[in-house]
Amino acid sequence: MGFIKKKRIYKYFLILALIILAFVVIISSTIGVADISFIDSLRIMVSRVPLVGTLIDSDGIRQSYYFIVLNVRLPRILLSALIGVGLSVVGSTFQSMFRNPMADPYILGISSGASAGATIAIVLGFGGIIGGLSIITLYAFIGAILTVLIVYNIARVGSRVTTLNLILSGVAVGLFLSSVVSLLMFFNRDDIEKIVMWTMGSVSSATWNKVRILTPVVTIGSMIITAYARDLNAMSMGDETAKSLGIEVERVKKILLVVSSLIVASCVSTSGVIGFVGLIVPHTIRLIVGSDQRGLLPFSAVWGAIFMVVCDTLARNLIPPSEIPVGAITSLFGAPFFIIMLYKNKKKVI
Repeated sequence: MGFIKKKRIYKYFLILALIILAFVVIISSTIGVADISFIDSLRIMVSRVPLVGTLIDSDGIRQSYYFIVLNVRLPRILLSALIGVGLSVVGSTFQSMFRNPMADPYILGISSGASAGATIAIVLGFGGIIGGLSIITLYAFIGAILTVLIVYNIARVGSRVTTLNLILSGVAVGLFLSSVVSLLMFFNRDDIEKIVMWTMGSVSSATWNKVRILTPVVTIGSMIITAYARDLNAMSMGDETAKSLGIEVERVKKILLVVSSLIVASCVSTSGVIGFVGLIVPHTIRLIVGSDQRGLLPFSAVWGAIFMVVCDTLARNLIPPSEIPVGAITSLFGAPFFIIMLYKNKKKVI
């Protein structure tokens, strides 16, 4: 099937996926200690849409429901969706760029760098706010970016960076930083609970300010990556093949690494480490739409958002009034998926 015909099919399925996402967002906003109906939640959200909002009849809706939906649940839902988009798009990108089906957004040690940065901030007792963001979030972002720079410079040989060197240096630096986090936890036992809760991943501290900051990073970053979809298709067949097709492999790699690193660093510093999203979503979508990144990237983005919103809804409602870290929920889905993948690969080898 040619891409033109595929594109038509992709368009309809993508519209369907977006409709499903909208329903998931509204349904998620109704679930919680305060029982809000689907219609009331929809009316509350639409009432804040310019022009259209004035046409909505808000009679019979409690004022407390407005606060719960618009200031408590919706920022959290949107932040979850953005993180799902970012991690899924980068996961799909790295799997093609590194030609490794097991590659995920954290393969370059970004999660370990963010954890180290956050741990240092927690141990030093930095709990203030700068520019609407906590100092812990800023330290996590700085730690993630510094880690990528270190990994890149270790992997670089002259002006070239090989895929193998990037993966190996990412693993090495990631393990080193994980050891640093473990040592800091050992010598600062009073802070262990805070550190563990951060590293398990959660969006419980979601605010509109975090949504406003993360939205342009994830949106613009994903658009840039999607613009290189054809290049990613070629690079998935090998660097030499891509070069023979006229692609400047090293330049494209640098651009994709910078953009992907910024997306992941922003997501992780906001929520902590949320595993498996960038691994299982691209793989599942690949089974449906194939390996063409022109279709895979947008579908991964939408279904990544759906997956994260569903997981976070479960995380905050399974054992009320307590809350399970969303990273634990994604791992419950992701770990069995990972084992199944390994088993299938093993059967292929045999």
